[in-house]
Amino acid sequence: MVTTIDIGTLITRDPNLHGGRPIIAGTSSSVRRIAALYKQGYSAEEIAADKPHLRLVQIYAALTYYHANREEIDTDLAEEQAEYERLAALHKAATKK
Repeated sequence: MVTTIDIGTLITRDPNLHGGRPIIAGTSSSVRRIAALYKQGYSAEEIAADKPHLRLVQIYAALTYYHANREEIDTDLAEEQAEYERLAALHKAATKK
């Protein structure tokens, strides 16, 4: 018997995880994190090898979500980067005192 997976069940949002951002269902792995690795040049297979708790189909589902909702995820990544840079500047200023 062949098992069919409804791909719509592979990505979900949980207000208690990652601020309600999209995650891979049944995990705490965010689409944002998978997209960031992909944008750094990692292939789906390389991401799966680095994250053995995820199946390749879950990685592809996250990448499909990213490509279908690129503006949302890219905005989220840009906001995360800006916050990182803000905190790094604060830390640098605090350590100079």
